[in-house]
Amino acid sequence: MRTTIFACLAAMVLSSPAAAADLAVSIRDAAGRPVRDAVVTIKASGAVAPIRFTWPYSVSQRSIQFDPFVLIVPVGSDVTFPNKDTVRHHVYSFSPVKKFELKLYGKEEARSVRFDKVGVVPLGCNIHDQMIAYVYVVDTPHAAKTGADGVAVLRGLPAAAHQMTVWHPLMKTTRNQVVKPVTVAAAGAKTTLSVDLRPTPANHPH
Repeated sequence: MRTTIFACLAAMVLSSPAAAADLAVSIRDAAGRPVRDAVVTIKASGAVAPIRFTWPYSVSQRSIQFDPFVLIVPVGSDVTFPNKDTVRHHVYSFSPVKKFELKLYGKEEARSVRFDKVGVVPLGCNIHDQMIAYVYVVDTPHAAKTGADGVAVLRGLPAAAHQMTVWHPLMKTTRNQVVKPVTVAAAGAKTTLSVDLRPTPANHPH
């Protein structure tokens, strides 16, 4: 399957002297269908204030699946793992970024884990093999994930040249990612990127 990434840059004027713009990235497959759960990041330049995203730092167990499939969090964040199922779960990761194990716990119980290194942390359940998810730990405020419409928006980027990283767990590249230069400018720009994805597993909800 081929995936085409169209990055459309729309500039906006801020009250501060430094120009900034939004970066909207639309990701679709070869058939024109939107691709969800792709992570787009741009490395921050200079000192970074404490990073806070608007979404909950939580991965629920619901209907024998993890929700969300991909969660972006700042490095140093505590992520909760509430069980919303009627069965018990045993959440774990063997990732060198964060190895942990949350032994069996039941409905309406929760556990938490601190993610103190940057990188991708695959999740699994020792009881239900079909349960797969990812925590994507970043050290930049410029990070977003595509939704059901296949679009991710990074807001308030400095108007400058940047390195854009696009990651998806099924991407057939080193570290499941592609790095591409982009220029954010008031005049706008367009970037197109095509990558190969592995087929989606039959038991996977995405």
